[in-house]
Amino acid sequence: MNAAASNRLLPPETLAGLANLELIARTAVEGFLTGLHRSPHYGFSQEFKEYRAYVEGDDPRFVDWNVFARTERTYIRRYEGETNTRLMILLDASASMGYGSHSISKLQYGKFLAAALAYLAARQHDPVGLIVFDEKVRTFRPATSRAGSLTAMIHAIDAVTPGNGTNLEACFQRFGEHLSRRGLVAVISDLYCNPEEMSRAVQPLAYRGHDIMLFQLLDPQEMRPNWRESVLLEDIETQRTLNVSPEYLATEYQQRLDNHLQSLRRAAANVGAHQLLITTDEPLDNALRRYLLLREGRT
Repeated sequence: MNAAASNRLLPPETLAGLANLELIARTAVEGFLTGLHRSPHYGFSQEFKEYRAYVEGDDPRFVDWNVFARTERTYIRRYEGETNTRLMILLDASASMGYGSHSISKLQYGKFLAAALAYLAARQHDPVGLIVFDEKVRTFRPATSRAGSLTAMIHAIDAVTPGNGTNLEACFQRFGEHLSRRGLVAVISDLYCNPEEMSRAVQPLAYRGHDIMLFQLLDPQEMRPNWRESVLLEDIETQRTLNVSPEYLATEYQQRLDNHLQSLRRAAANVGAHQLLITTDEPLDNALRRYLLLREGRT
């Protein structure tokens, strides 16, 4: 990314200083769409409201070849009420999501991301719903595109606070009860779980035809710990503690983390899910761009 593009991005701390979550979402999404318009690597801006990427099985009669000629990418014309994508946002509000080594916790960033996805879906007239979970399903709002639903959705996201531990398998079993119609399921979580457990949890939704997107949020300190002295680490959810040395953090910790992330990527791929790792210091509009690239199969 060049310096000019970088200067246009909004750090999470800047977004957090805005008046409310709806303004944060609108600012991030409009910055994202402006970036698409300016970038020579993207051939659309306003078209994004009316088109979606072609996927195997789509009727080629609905391909817009004019867009293909300009962008060299294949898009399907969208018709409201006929091809809308139902978006269900699954937001992890477990205790570990409350961690933050800087001014933005994982849950705060997750709320920014959830609100931005909801705002983006509303721009496309797509129904959007919300499930908030930790050890159990705490909030359920069915997918809708009715007038005023976006504001109510963002208020519900804004009210989320960190809860208890995480039980992915039990929660995903409950999710299946609420997700009878196929659509896009966006899971926002730090994915502190056993990769096999995650795979078992996601598999039933994938088999029912849902498109699964896993946004894994980690704090920069979790990715690159820089403590110079021994520290006592406490698991927020279990209260278990571990005394670790800087040498451990620089070597074995990093290796274990890398192994965990690789295992999660394999587990996601095995059930046909997409996974995007985001650190909470990444500008939100840049994270949205990377999401679009991943959805287009360009990463």
